[in-house]
Amino acid sequence: MVQELVIAIVAAVAACALYTAAAAKVVKQYERGVVLRLGRLRNDVRGPGFTMVLPGVERLRKVNMQIVTMPVPAQDGITRDNVTVRVDAVIYFKVVDAASAVIQVEDYRFAVSQMAQTSLRSIIGKSDLDDLLSNREKLNQGLELMIDSPAVGWGVQIDRVEIKDVSLPETMKRSMARQAEADRERRARVINADAELQASKKLAEAAKEMSAQPAALQLRLLQTVVAVAAEKNSTLVLPFPVELLRFLERAQQPVQQQQQPVQQQQLAPQAVPQEPAQQRPVQRQAAEQPQAVRAQQLHAQAPRPTPRPRPGPARRPAPAPSQQTAAAPAPMPAPPAAAPVRPSRPSAKPLAKH
Repeated sequence: MVQELVIAIVAAVAACALYTAAAAKVVKQYERGVVLRLGRLRNDVRGPGFTMVLPGVERLRKVNMQIVTMPVPAQDGITRDNVTVRVDAVIYFKVVDAASAVIQVEDYRFAVSQMAQTSLRSIIGKSDLDDLLSNREKLNQGLELMIDSPAVGWGVQIDRVEIKDVSLPETMKRSMARQAEADRERRARVINADAELQASKKLAEAAKEMSAQPAALQLRLLQTVVAVAAEKNSTLVLPFPVELLRFLERAQQPVQQQQQPVQQQQLAPQAVPQEPAQQRPVQRQAAEQPQAVRAQQLHAQAPRPTPRPRPGPARRPAPAPSQQTAAAPAPMPAPPAAAPVRPSRPSAKPLAKH
């Protein structure tokens, strides 16, 4: 009898332990428990901690109240300015009403994901490429409003939406690179032109100051020479002052004027004036011959003074040999000219012997 009573007590204790284990539930701090009794929602939502449910009669569903980070798959779309892009984003949301998240929607995570993809494609079609690249904050706010409107009825609050990446076709990337390069080059040219303008103004002021003091220009020239010579990798060409060249030219002119008469006397000695008939062929030939040869020919063709005859038979004087130097080139043959007519002189009478 006693043995049967002990067995019954042990069986009751074991049944109570099994019932307690099945009924006992633990809800974590970041969770909330929604109780469904015989499929009907209980008004009270179980908070974090230990709680009990009726096994077989009530069922507890735990809902995570933490912020969920969900990536939105990349979506292909065409912008308003007809550019094909591929955009992906990320969405941050959390559950604020556990009962609505369980009752109003089958799977709130999947529903939020699909809504985010649809809204992202809609945003791409309404925006320009420049807005997607530079004005993302405005697009993020618009995307957040589009997702948050239906999510409020699901007990879900959209915390933040961010466009993560915008992929462009290769041709569009090259076009944008050329555009950016052209814009950079334009700005560089404007900056260079502005620098040249400022430099020209400063140089004009410096020129005015140096014009008052000519020595400043020479000092500046020496400073430039020192700066260039410090590199030791280039050839330095010093400008020669034009004033010094003019001074040397003026100093050399009197010396040349003194040397010219001496050279003319050495090259062309004075000749006895000839008759006009004899000078014409000589002048025509002189225009064709060099100066030295022409001077020698004129000297050779000049008539020599006739020596005074001595008493005795008249003799014809021998012609004078041409005084040509061995170093001078052979004279060119002169054109035939008429023999000079010498005036007849009376024959000298012999003196009587005393």
